[in-house]
Order: sequence, then structure tokens, then C-alpha cells
Amino acid sequence: MGLEVSLAGIKLKNPLMPASGTYGYGLEYSPYIDPSIWGAIVTKGVSVNAWPGNDTPRVCETPSGMLNAIGLQNPGISVFLAQSRGFLSEYSDVPLIVNIVGKTIEEYAQAAEKLNKEVRIGAFELNISCPNVKEGGIAFGTDPVLASEVVSAVKSTTEKPLIVKLSPNVTDICVIATAVEAAGADALTISNTLLGMVIDTKARKPILANKVGGLSGPAIRPVALRMVYQAYQCVNIPIIGVGGIMRADDALQFIMAGAKAVQIGTALFANPNTPYEILDGITKFMDEQGIDDINTLVGVAHSWQ
Repeated sequence: MGLEVSLAGIKLKNPLMPASGTYGYGLEYSPYIDPSIWGAIVTKGVSVNAWPGNDTPRVCETPSGMLNAIGLQNPGISVFLAQSRGFLSEYSDVPLIVNIVGKTIEEYAQAAEKLNKEVRIGAFELNISCPNVKEGGIAFGTDPVLASEVVSAVKSTTEKPLIVKLSPNVTDICVIATAVEAAGADALTISNTLLGMVIDTKARKPILANKVGGLSGPAIRPVALRMVYQAYQCVNIPIIGVGGIMRADDALQFIMAGAKAVQIGTALFANPNTPYEILDGITKFMDEQGIDDINTLVGVAHSWQ
């Protein structure tokens, strides 16, 4: 069965990868998921220096999903490399995509520059949903000018493919998507979490210490799917679809909407067998439909226009 896809020059044996922030740096899930099952491994976000993250409570379950406000806690690049390099080198046949974060344009560029020499890293995923401290808390991912600036800055430090993870908290996804494409993005991940809140009625206050958090899970799937569909019509670079993918049919919907690959996130918390089940389901679907190359399904839903 032809499950291999090419993404910004990287060959994946199948279109599945874990979503950043839900799989740690790979080692954490190794007792439950064989890392070699993935088409590519996407790490949790890493910054130049360690970030402590937000105060607790950080996580809250919601109907058909969850809220998280982890605050991109991470040990920093030096510790990440020291702890993960050995483990990740064992799976050299699986492309490694490192998610990088920053609070300023300079921090993003520095992170990419420090990691650029690592041969094991095949690409960077740029999380532009972090607050821009220098601009009073404006998120890079909601401003096309700032988004372009950070992409250009990172692109100037590395020759590795740059995948830009977009925020769904915008009016028109195509405005941001076309802006980062013009700035040099090699692929897009659509999308990050939606802003949400839950209030404890007995305590009469928000449950999360951060008050708001990122909503993920099946509840956001129709929104993320719609954004992938729209972005496919306005950009010429590959798209990775993410948002509430729990089953093979969910993954296939994103592929038919225009995604070349998909990421599995919240589902991993509920069922670590999810990637196995999705791959099996995709294979069965292709067999039943007489499809021998998954690439023929990419964007096929647009043919009905």
C-alpha cells in the first residue's frame, strides 16, 4: 500500500506524526508507542533557555476535548539535546521535526541557529502562537506582518525546511498562510489550539490558573478541517492537518481537504494505540476503495467545486 508522502523535501513512510506538546521528546512515550511507527516525530517545543511554564492548575477536561495552559514549559536547548540525542538517534530512519518557540523574534532565530548543526534534525516546526513580549503580548500568529518577520528571521539562520504552525485564532487563515509562505515557509501546520475557558461555578473563578487555555480534541476538528480546506486553496506549499483527529476517518477527512500529512495529539492521552489504529484504518480504506497511493487523496474534496 502506497502510504509514503513527501513533505518539504522530507520523505515520510506514512503521513502520521505526533502533535507537538502531546508526545514529549519521544522518550516519554516509548513504553507505549514504538517510535518507528510514525512517518515523522515532532518534539515538544524547545526554546533557547529553559521556560518554567504557567502556574497550576494547567489542564482541564472539557466536553469532547481538553484545555491546557502548560505555558510551553521546556528545559531549554542544551538540556533537550543532552537528554534526547541518544534516544532519537536510535530511530534515524524516522525524520525528526523539532518544534521551536520564543518570546521575541531574536529568540526564535537563536533557537534555530543553535539547533541547525544537528544532523539528526530534518526540519523545524515554528510555533508562532507564543506571545510577543516586545509587542505587548500580541501573538505572532495573529499578525501577518509579525508572522512574516519571525519566519524570515528563522529562515536566515538555517537551510533546514521550515514548517510554520499557525494559530486558529484569526479571522482569515489565508491572510496568515499566504504571508508566511511569502516569507519563506516550506510547509504549514494547521492548526494550533483554540482559546477557551472553563469556570468553576462553586469556586466562582476560572479553573485554569492562567484563566484561559488552548482547546484541543474532537470539539475543534470541524474548525481545523475548515481551515485546512481554505488554506489549500490559497497556498502552494504542503499542509499538515491537526485538530481532534481520533480515527482513520478523521485523518482521511484532513487529507481530502488538502493535508499532505496529519498530526495526532489529544487522542494519545486517551488511547496510545491511536496511531496503530489510524494506520490500519487508512490501509483498509485504501484497499476497499482500490487506491494504491495515498497522495491521490490529497485535496480530492476540492474536485467537487
